[in-house]
Amino acid sequence: MFILKIGGSTGINYDLIADDIAALVQTGEKMVVVHGGSALTNEVAEKLGHPPQFVTSVSGFTSRRTDRRTLEIFEMVYCGQMNKGLVEKLQSRGVNAVGLSGLDGRLWEGKRKDAIKIIENGRRRVLRDDFTGKVERVNTDLLNLLLSAGYVPVITPPAISYEGEAINVDGDRASAATAIALGADTLVILSNVPGLLENFPNESTLIRHIPAQSLDKFMAVAQDRMKKKVMGAQEALAGGLTRIIFADGRVENPVRRALNGEGTVIE
Repeated sequence: MFILKIGGSTGINYDLIADDIAALVQTGEKMVVVHGGSALTNEVAEKLGHPPQFVTSVSGFTSRRTDRRTLEIFEMVYCGQMNKGLVEKLQSRGVNAVGLSGLDGRLWEGKRKDAIKIIENGRRRVLRDDFTGKVERVNTDLLNLLLSAGYVPVITPPAISYEGEAINVDGDRASAATAIALGADTLVILSNVPGLLENFPNESTLIRHIPAQSLDKFMAVAQDRMKKKVMGAQEALAGGLTRIIFADGRVENPVRRALNGEGTVIE
């Protein structure tokens, strides 16, 4: 059993991914699928007159500014069009997928951040009306119930806070938390690049293998969203996973290629 995280950037081919998931399920492979939806969320937010805002933390990580209206748009896209669209693709291929958000059954639970320290125009600023957090608990009883009955869980943010509020969480780190909680050995993260690139966006500079003990050294190489993926990989390794793969979600057989070692393999 492994965890498959599908990114939400432009260029990712969900039909090819769904084909591959169906092929793997037919062989008896069990998996939990996690997905994003950032590109479509940005597009919808613009059309609704509430364009996306991104903030940079004092530690250098960029994330979506999530006020209440942004959270509503986020839920509309992630839990609606993206989640049900992927479930539809899988069902049409014979995969008995069940679409869930981290809210459902308190599947992903964590603390809403009291404040976020960001850098804006070279100065530090504190945001207090942001609905973000980190997955700290995973409802493995619910996931194991679905898996044992032959379903494929398809999960998307948001998560739920201990107080019952929806919170935006990073999908890569949530995938790592899910993999750890379920005792998986492998986490596959598909995006719109072939893996971690030494000289982004030059795809010929793909880094094909990283020893787990050396991963820290590659954080400086990661650009933009890839930083969160590397952070998720670090957390997954610390939690007991033996293999994390960053791979290409634009190609045929993307999941099986990744499982066969194509992309950036961290182990």
